[in-house]
Amino acid sequence: MAGEDATGTQLKRDSTGGGVFVTIASVESLSGPSRTRNMIDVSAHDSPDKYREFVKGMKDGGEVTATINYRPGETTHQALDADFEEDDLRDYQLVILPGDPDEHTWQFSAGISDIGDEFPLDDKMAREVTFKISGKPTLTPTGV
Repeated sequence: MAGEDATGTQLKRDSTGGGVFVTIASVESLSGPSRTRNMIDVSAHDSPDKYREFVKGMKDGGEVTATINYRPGETTHQALDADFEEDDLRDYQLVILPGDPDEHTWQFSAGISDIGDEFPLDDKMAREVTFKISGKPTLTPTGV
């Protein structure tokens, strides 16, 4: 089976803290969540065939990164600045294949760990945003 076209994927933020999600405008690309898991080395002098042995440790929800076609006057872009400044975590969503029967949504709580703007001479303004996930991100089918 061929891959799916990612066009239309949405990044949303809980604008009220009460579950009202607003789409961030002009998102060019998204990646993540990039989950990881710590592997604990339990090797010993009597490990079979001198191979290291591991057990599973703590999981990390990872990060979501977004590249945005930045517009300083866009309210959703200004909201990301406010999210960076606040001390509390905020809920976000990645909506994959919106409107499709196979639509899925990643839901996660995060803080913005990095935010940076670019103003090139001969290209568009851009904003790179990294969301550090706290806890477990969840992927649920939300298709119609």
